[in-house]
Amino acid sequence: MVKVILQLYPVIYAKDEAEREALRPIGRNRDRVNDALTGMPDIVRACDEMGLWGVSCIEHHFHSEGYEVGPNIGIHNGYWAAITKNLRIGNLGYSISAGDPIRIAEETAILDHLTRGRSFVGFARGYQQRWTNVLGQKLLARATMSDGSADDASNRELFEEQVGLVLKAWKEDSFSHKSKYWEYPFPYDTGVEGWFMPEGTRRFGAPGEMDDQDRVRKISVVPAPYTKPHPPCFIASNASLETVEYAGRYGFIPTYFSSVGRCAHFGPRYTEIANANGFDFARGQNQAIVRWPHIGGTKAEARQNIVDWSGDIFRNFYQPLMPKVGTPLTGDAGVVEAMTNTGLFQYGTASEIRDEYVSQWKQHPAEYIVLIYHYAQAPKQAVIDNLKIFMKEVKPALDELTDYSRARAAE
Repeated sequence: MVKVILQLYPVIYAKDEAEREALRPIGRNRDRVNDALTGMPDIVRACDEMGLWGVSCIEHHFHSEGYEVGPNIGIHNGYWAAITKNLRIGNLGYSISAGDPIRIAEETAILDHLTRGRSFVGFARGYQQRWTNVLGQKLLARATMSDGSADDASNRELFEEQVGLVLKAWKEDSFSHKSKYWEYPFPYDTGVEGWFMPEGTRRFGAPGEMDDQDRVRKISVVPAPYTKPHPPCFIASNASLETVEYAGRYGFIPTYFSSVGRCAHFGPRYTEIANANGFDFARGQNQAIVRWPHIGGTKAEARQNIVDWSGDIFRNFYQPLMPKVGTPLTGDAGVVEAMTNTGLFQYGTASEIRDEYVSQWKQHPAEYIVLIYHYAQAPKQAVIDNLKIFMKEVKPALDELTDYSRARAAE
């Protein structure tokens, strides 16, 4: 069965670009932000009731324009955990190249306990220079678009170390580490001197934390996650070969913000690498595809939905990231054409969306689908209604394509 995740982060509502400009910076508009934030729990509860697999948020900062106001994943996740019973709560994800891996390990372990294992964790490399370069300045982090540049190589090195440290913090009772980015403990060479309860730590703490000269020699990150060895981990990706192979080595779930052609091209390599490292995945299993569906009662209604919900953010935010789609033509027609040309955005009736996704999943039968609706630019009830239609009329057709036990038997 396909597992449905709603990616939920506030896109602050404006009736048009003129209003967004008049209210600048709308990302700091108290009333509009509060309206968006206080409506999110209703969507989360609806997801729980509808039987979605999970709901997630994303880390982004400094969005004065109001397009991705998601500065604190942990607070959203903790609140959502308290108001749900079966829904998995997580993120897609932490831009860990600009973050503190110990703090992230602690925060996500706490969430895993609060949900009793209903959590998942996502990691991203960070592609927005405005905030990645600022918040990651102490680590010399640089945003990257996976372009093979020196900044890209540096970002990947830092990213892989950061994720590795989260894994250590989750899995090991105590550990030490030294690199050009971090020393645990600090200073690493001499250890931490002056810890006021060395005997207590020797008696009650983790093995190896203290040496015989009362110096801290290892750190013990608490708590360990509720899930053994740790919650499921997703890796945001545009389906680059390097990220796919990296995810495969650890059994992480690559999450493709890409056309189905690109997913189908690199997905088999993920399966090959994962299975060579002790996993047993069928084609498409343990992989995720991200999509922006816009469902309407008629094709015309769906087209208006994609214009109203996604036209502004695409024209001013996504399109500059996607030069290959071309400059949108003047008016709605050009924007809609550019959006659909990405392969990420779709609009139509329920049957049209179903048929489009069935066609895509026949090319690459991903186990997870991540849906984005640009709430609160998309009205709360419209998001809930679209999800209900998706779960009732689209998901069953994808379930038939993601029976991995049957797929293995046919191989």
